Formats: sequence, C-alpha cells, structure tokens
Amino acid sequence: MSSHGIDVLFTSLAESHPICGLKTTLHPLSLCGDLLLPFETFSFLALQSRVHGSSFAHRGELRHAKRIVVKLGSAVVTRGDECGLALGRLASIVEQVAVLQNQGREMMIVTSGAVAFGKQRLRHEILLSQSVRQALHSGNNQLKDVSVPVLEARACAAAGQSGLMALYEAMFTQYSTCTAQVLVTNLDFHDDEKRQNLNSTLQELLRMNIVPIINTNDAVVPPPEPDSDLQGVNIISIKDNDSLAARLAVEMKADLLITLSDVEGLYNNPPGTDDAKLIDTFYPGDQQSITYGTKSRVGIGGMEAKVKAALWALQGGTSVVIANGTNPKVTGHVITDIVEGKKVGTFFSEIKPAGPSVEEQAELAQSLGRVLSSLQPDQRRDIICRLAELLTERKEEILAANKMDMEMAVSAGVLPPAMLSRLSLTPAKLNGLSIGLRQIAMAAQDSIGRVLRRTMVANNLQLEQITVPIGVLLVIFEARPDCLPQVSALAIASGNAVLLKGGKEAANTNRVLHQLAQEALSVHGVREAVQMVSTREDVADLCRLDKMVDLIIPRGSSQLVRDIQRATKGIPVLGHSEGICHVYVDADASIDKVIKIVRDSKCDYPAACNAMETLLIHRSILKTPLFDQIIDMLRSEQVKIHAGPRFASYLTFSPSETRSLRTEFGELECCLEVVDSMQEAVDHIHKYGSSHTDVIITENQETAEGFLQQLDSACVFWNASSRFADGYRFGLGAEVGISTARIHARGPVGLEGLLSTKWILRGDGHTVADFSEQGVMEYIHENLPVGQRDRN
Repeated sequence: MSSHGIDVLFTSLAESHPICGLKTTLHPLSLCGDLLLPFETFSFLALQSRVHGSSFAHRGELRHAKRIVVKLGSAVVTRGDECGLALGRLASIVEQVAVLQNQGREMMIVTSGAVAFGKQRLRHEILLSQSVRQALHSGNNQLKDVSVPVLEARACAAAGQSGLMALYEAMFTQYSTCTAQVLVTNLDFHDDEKRQNLNSTLQELLRMNIVPIINTNDAVVPPPEPDSDLQGVNIISIKDNDSLAARLAVEMKADLLITLSDVEGLYNNPPGTDDAKLIDTFYPGDQQSITYGTKSRVGIGGMEAKVKAALWALQGGTSVVIANGTNPKVTGHVITDIVEGKKVGTFFSEIKPAGPSVEEQAELAQSLGRVLSSLQPDQRRDIICRLAELLTERKEEILAANKMDMEMAVSAGVLPPAMLSRLSLTPAKLNGLSIGLRQIAMAAQDSIGRVLRRTMVANNLQLEQITVPIGVLLVIFEARPDCLPQVSALAIASGNAVLLKGGKEAANTNRVLHQLAQEALSVHGVREAVQMVSTREDVADLCRLDKMVDLIIPRGSSQLVRDIQRATKGIPVLGHSEGICHVYVDADASIDKVIKIVRDSKCDYPAACNAMETLLIHRSILKTPLFDQIIDMLRSEQVKIHAGPRFASYLTFSPSETRSLRTEFGELECCLEVVDSMQEAVDHIHKYGSSHTDVIITENQETAEGFLQQLDSACVFWNASSRFADGYRFGLGAEVGISTARIHARGPVGLEGLLSTKWILRGDGHTVADFSEQGVMEYIHENLPVGQRDRN
C-alpha cells in the first residue's frame, strides 16, 4: 500500500486521452495541475448535487440522482463456471454506466471479479506447466489426467486485478470515458487520515469526469470477521463488497446505491419457494418479515448481507435499489431503468406511503372480487340501485366537484372543445347515468351462474357450462368521469372487482364518484371491490401483475390503447386501437337519409370513437345535386374536408389532400374518397379501416345485405348513424368500451362481455377407464334443455 493507505492506478494516462486530455504520465497520486478537464463540454447539464442527509422517498425521485454507486456482485461479473468473467453482461453494464456518466452524473463502480479472473489465469498457467513437465518426463505423447490444486483466493486476486482493470479500461474507452482503479481495505475507512485521503482522491476523480473502479484489495485483505458490524451509522466493517459499497456510498454522500446480484431483488421468503414474493419497496421496520435463503454460488455475501448494508446506507442518507444484473432480458437496461424510476428490483425507503401499494390493492381486489361474485343476484342489484340513487341524491356535490375540474381545464387551455364537452357533467347527464345503471341492475339478476349448455355425457354423468366473472379488471379512462359509475356498475353486476384509473383532468369529480360507488358497495360489505389507482406509474405496475389482474380495458385515445398494449405483460387487453369509421353513400341512397346520417355521424360528437372519419361516395353521385348538398351541409357544420387521392384526381381545385387514409381526426374534419361499387367500398374499408363501425346508406336491399355480410367490422349498420355504436343505445345499460378484437367480446362491451365460463361435471364415481374398450359404460353426449336438471 502507498503512504496514503490506498493504491490508485490511473488507466491509460500515458499520452493523450480523448476525454482526460492528458499530456504526461502521472504518478498514482499526483493529482496536480497537469491534469486538465474541458469542463465546458458538459457545463450545460442541469443535474445538480442535492443536499445530502436524507434518501429519496419514492422511486420517481431517483431520476434526480447525481452521484451514483453501482455495485457488481460476484454472480454478476463471473461466468457460471466461476472461472473467468461474463464479458457480454459486463459490456452492457459498462455501456449503461457510460451513458449515465455522459448525462452529467457522477458514476462509481464497486466491482468483484478479480478472484475469478485470476483463477482463470492461474488455472491456465498451472495446466500448461503440468502438461509440459509430463511431456518432458514421460518421453511419450500420452499424458495423464492433469489435476488442478485448490487455488488460494488472495493469490487469485493478485493475479486477476490487473487483467480486470485492463478489461474495464478497454470497455469504457469505447465510450470515450476515462477510468481509475482504487483498491481499499478496512483500515482505509477506520483511519481518519486515510479515509480523508480516499475521499479527496475520489472527489478529484469525479470532478475530472473519471469513473472510479473500486474493489477491496483481496490480495492482502484478512479473512472475513464475524457479524459484529452494522451496529450504527459510524460502524461498518469492510468484509465484502456489499459493505464496501455501502460504506463508500455514505462516505462519498452518494444519492443512489445500485446493488446488482443474481436475484430479482428482495423476497419475503427464499426465491423459488411457493410463497416467495418480490418486495417492491422495503422499509426498515419490515426486517422481521423476511426469511433469508442461501448465499449465491459465488461471493462471500448473501441477501442478508446486502439488506444489512442497504439499510446502513439508507440510514446514512443514500437511497438503495437491489436488482438482478444477470437476467439477459433486463441486463442491457437495468441500471438506466432504475435511474429513470421504473419498478425494477427492491427499492429501500425510509418513508412508508399512507395508502396501500398497487400490489396490495390488486390482492384486496382479488379477494373482495370473490366475495362480490358469491353475493346473491338481488344483493348485487341492490348495490347498483343504491349507486343510481346516490347519483341523483348527491348531484350537487358531484356537480360542484365537476365545476372545479372544468374551471381548471379551461384555465389550463389544454383540452380541445370536444374533450371539455366529455369532461363536463350536467343534471341531464347524471339522470341519464342513473337510468342506465338501473338497466344494468336488472340484468344483474341473470348474469353469474347462468347455464349456457347442459349435456348428458353418460348415465348419471352430467356436464354444465355456466357463466362466471372474469376476476379483476383494470379500466383506464381519460377525461370522462361518467365512465366511473358505468364501469363500476357493470363490474358489480358481473361479479368482477375493478381497479379504475381516470384522467387527472377529472380528479375531483372522480374522487366524489368513487366515494359514492364505495358507499353503495358498503351495503353488502364489499367496499374495496372498486378501487381507484392514483398515477400512471401505478398503471404501469399493474400491467405487470398478470397473476392478479385478469383483463385490462383502456378507454380513450388510440395512443392510450397502444401504450397499454405495449406495457402489459401477459394480461389480455380489450379495446380498439383506433376508431376509423366509414360511411359509404351508395348509388341508390336516399338524399334525405344521406344528409341526416352523414351529419349525425360526423357532427354529433366528433371526438367519439364511433364518429365518421371517412366518407365514401359512389362515383355516379359526383356532379349531382346530392353531392352538392353533402358538401354544403359539411361546410355549414364547419367540417374541414380532406380529399382522398382518387377524389382529388377528379377536381381541378380540390381540398387539401389527406396525409393518410387511415386517419382518426377526432375533430370536425373528415376524408372524402370516391369508389366505383359497394364491393370496392368494402375492400377500401378492410384496407384502411379499424374494424370499429362502418355504415352503408342505400335503398337497395340486396346491396345492403351484401355490405352487412361481407364487411368484417365489430359494428356494421344500414341506413343508421355510426353514433349508434354504444352500449347504452344498444340497451346494454352502459359499456366498458368498444372492442375491435375477434376473440372474446366484440363491439360495445356490456355485462355479457365481462363474463367468462367454467365447466361443471356431476358424476357418481365415474372414471375414464369405465369408458375404455374393456369398460362397462358408453358415452351418450345428449344435449339437454338448459332449464332441465335431471341427473338420470
């Protein structure tokens, strides 16, 4: 060791370095004016060091971390055979550290791997020397089996340190990032002078935009001490890299310590056991609820050591995340994901949130959903009727909350008029909601347990298929508060628990409506069967809970639906990505019907997903009075027309040509295109539509029936506005959304779309062997009336 108590070895400081700009070769500790850094190259970065002393309370705050320590465990750095390094894995980690460093953050790495690297090197040398000696003494080419003696760890570390550092240097050089090696021992932290020297050296390295690569000096370190450390903030012995990383993070006032291991994070029980559950956020008071398993295949720590070190660092003001650094699916972005605040691994926090976590919400919903489904039909009907009553009894409270939301939205000036209309609630809207809820209540009488099919499989062996709830629903809706009571009522009627996430624009209205829904549910003790989710981050977390959430229903823009479809992990998504609805005006169309239907389809509510976006005109209608009336009507309604390619070709001066025939305008705009026949209209819709709702206007029944049968959309109408594609207008009471999928529900999804099925078989000691060639029974497979329950 040097007189300063540590060895600091700069890598590649001879000659000029692309980042460091060095012109001379420096002594390990000669941090003098010869080392100049072009600070102007990153003076634009906005990251500022925060006042150290308290850790971040929430994951979302991690994106503000300026100084970060990344600890790489032995299982992360080494190969599975423990001889040599996992080069691909290490390269992806280096890339992420370099990216964060180039963002203006101060990155430090605490690494294992010297022992494994040295073990590989020494094994090779021993095998080579033994082979040569055998060849010299045996006098023939037949060599005996060569055995490798047990290698002492400190010798391996001594042989591997230089190679490990050279590897880091080569990898970081690819990103024009300079590195320096720092070897420490326990004495360097317990001796005040040495600790100050270490701190000063690391501070200077960070100031010069250099990434320190830190490791215990395993070539001279004594054997691990007994568990006598971690007794307080000022006492922690350096007996493994977990404790080293924690001590270093606190000493350097780091904002964040990321500990990468070979497990996803901290579990309440040993990973792999039946009851093991990954803990998203760990609080100091939760220590007694953890059962630790065995240590990893390499290294001298273990999860218990990591947790102790993490809590010690947390107490010292450094936030900590323990995550998996070996999973090939996430290794390439695990560090950057953590810094972005994504839910990766286990986050250690001193502040416990007031409300439940999303996992706890989902578990509670799952439990109460089963209770809700077991209620009698009359009890579920009572809950929905009570909610309908509350909408009228408490309308002043609802409207007052909605007024606050509307004033804030108007003041912000962000929402277009159509969205403001959707956000607004009126006494008439509340009355309509109450009527729709009562319709749903009546349908709840015959939802769960309804027999769909009954079959006599054999004598005294009867099979039934019955309706059952799906389970737990996650419904996301944008600035449309009337969705909340509708979706709640449909979920209650179908026996499903539901987690709701409304748009922030309707926060006050949603809060009141949710309180009313829970008040109605309290009538039969299932208050938490309907819960609100607070943030977008919560939604992202729920999208990964495929063991708790059974169906996701996004209601809103096509972008919202696509975002949810990308975020979900194994959970079905029921919805439509776009609402590109067509109205085709046939050659045999009635003038009056055309004008009424086109106006209503486009102008009644332009922002709705069932509004017309493309108007298809039969070519024979061009240059006729009907065509002129259509154009005049659209202009009077201030609808902006975009010409399709073919329509534009007929005109000398045409409207602006549409950018795409697959456009969902959502405003008073539409595309107008020309076709030669009904068949061409069908082909056009199949190519450019979204399988939502499409309309034909014609007096020719044969043409209409061909359109209705050939077109593959969720809703296909003849001489009726596209705006009829709605659960309430279909008599479903309400809808949770409109689905364009071809599996499960399609079109407006009401009560029936929220039900699944299960099979019930009632027998009397039957076995499959009874029906074999040597058996005594035969299959009957006789379909029975669904109302009949005869077991004989």
